[in-house]
Order: sequence, then C-alpha cells, then structure tokens
Amino acid sequence: QVQLVESGGGSVQAGDSLRLSCVASRGPYAMGWFRQSPGKEREFVAAINRSGGKTYYGDSVQGRFTIARDIAENTVYLQMDNLKPEDTGVYYCAADRHVETITAGVYDVPYWGQGTQVTVSL
Repeated sequence: QVQLVESGGGSVQAGDSLRLSCVASRGPYAMGWFRQSPGKEREFVAAINRSGGKTYYGDSVQGRFTIARDIAENTVYLQMDNLKPEDTGVYYCAADRHVETITAGVYDVPYWGQGTQVTVSL
C-alpha cells in the first residue's frame, strides 16, 4: 500500500500560479495528477516516471503546467502557471509502478490521494 497526501490547493485569479505537492509514503513510484470538476469525469493532467526522466501532459495543460519530482523525498510537484477558470476542480495525486498505467487513464490506477481543491476565478 502507498499513501498519498496532497497539499497546495487554493483560490486564485486567472493568470495566477499555484504549486501542488504530493508526498508518497514510500517509493519510488510513477506519479501523476488528475482533476475532476462537478459533473465531469476525472481527467488526466500530468505524469512523471519513476526516474523523473519522462513527463507527460494532457492537451489542455501542455505548456502551462510542469510536473517534477524529488525522488529522495518521494514527492511530486505540479507547477501550474497562467491558470484559467477551466482549470478549476479537485486535483488528485495518483501513483503506480508504471507511468503507462497513469497516462492510460483512471481505471487501473491503484493509489490515490484525497484530493485538493483548486479554484480559479476571473
């Protein structure tokens, strides 16, 4: 079992930045982020492999969000720049031994954090 704890959410205005953090109880695991808005399915945002050498992004955040990790601290970060109202949602940290499981979508990801709210207003 792996426990994931997110932090860093909040309320900001469009164009602002936020940084989310997720600490895993052990590792290294491939890690990533998903988000969910009311009435919508959970959406893939970004992922990073165990070594940190490969990163993946959803189309809607490419060029604005950056995922990175601190392997020694079992921590993954999501730097979110130029935030838009459509980025509003609950952001969930995810983990698996293989990054391909995360990039493939929500169904097979075994480990999830509790979620952190991000609200972006005009």
